[in-house]
Amino acid sequence: MPLRRTPFYALVSAYGAQMGPVGGGFINAHHYGDVQAEHLNTRANVGVQDLSTMGKIDVKGPEAEALVNHLIVNDAAAMRVGAARYASVCTADGGIMDDLTVFRLGDEHFLIVSGSRNRLKIRDWAMAHAQGRRAYVTDITAAIAFPTVQGPRARELLAGLIPDVDLSALKRWQFTWGHFGETRVMISRTGVTGELGFELFVPSDEAAGVWNGLMAVGGAFGLRPYGVQAMFTLGLEKLYPAHGIDMDETLTPFHVGTDAFIKFDKGDFIGREALLRLRDVGVPTAWVGLLMQSEVPAAEGAAVMAEGLQIGHVTYSDHGYSVGAVLASAHIDTAYAVEGAEVTVSGVTARVSRRAFIDPEGLRLRA
Repeated sequence: MPLRRTPFYALVSAYGAQMGPVGGGFINAHHYGDVQAEHLNTRANVGVQDLSTMGKIDVKGPEAEALVNHLIVNDAAAMRVGAARYASVCTADGGIMDDLTVFRLGDEHFLIVSGSRNRLKIRDWAMAHAQGRRAYVTDITAAIAFPTVQGPRARELLAGLIPDVDLSALKRWQFTWGHFGETRVMISRTGVTGELGFELFVPSDEAAGVWNGLMAVGGAFGLRPYGVQAMFTLGLEKLYPAHGIDMDETLTPFHVGTDAFIKFDKGDFIGREALLRLRDVGVPTAWVGLLMQSEVPAAEGAAVMAEGLQIGHVTYSDHGYSVGAVLASAHIDTAYAVEGAEVTVSGVTARVSRRAFIDPEGLRLRA
């Protein structure tokens, strides 16, 4: 079966995108020929990525809030209209099916944005649990193009293109609506680069006008597109866990450090009892960063060693272009998950990090 293309396919291809599968039945831009340049430009200026392959699941109806609250570990009932929240969707035993973002569009209206590779799984999971409820689940992935504009000059660029919105007043984890030319778009202060950024929700049949509008004025702000590979290296520097790489259904939020987003006091949700048990007894491993004393990334699954024993394994490794070092993420025994602890990976010395390698205080996000 041929892979699906996003509304931006022809446009990103014209910019030299090297395409490849990204999950969920889609093909998209892996890179534009120079991952390092894409990465560094997003940190220094502003980058744009096509995220249209991510799942967009519309949930409406009198019991939409109850359904979403049942599906996620975070608290949908506490969300105001205009709010976005990070959340995990877990199985009954607490395993992470996906980590995603939930947007409250109205009193009885939510939008769930899932990862690309888990799009179909989360869609079917939501539809199955909507049975018997007055809630209606619709996959609108194909209807919504999804460019993300990230970097310290993102607000400056978009302010001139969406003049009917005060983007300086839009806080992180909030969204609003405005007009990009004649196109009405939803603008969300979210992203996975660790930079000031905005995600745009655009009707697919008007996507070309938005992309071309960005590119027409973006040169003055240093705008250039970036692909999936730069997205992952940017995320690695911030120690953002990625589903399918750092976590899956065999691991829980406690294993990857996202348990702060679990709201046990909201009432029942899928996986609550299993997660309560883990909260009480703890988990034997921790997900950490590794600062490698090497010029070559470690292999996925490479053993992490300490005192002659294997204490864990690498989940992902690549160049941290902004910090000038090779980095990795890994699951290791909690006894060794101490800031600055020395370990080895394939004979190479590495230092454990429990904090982001760049901007650990999150000042760039709050710009």
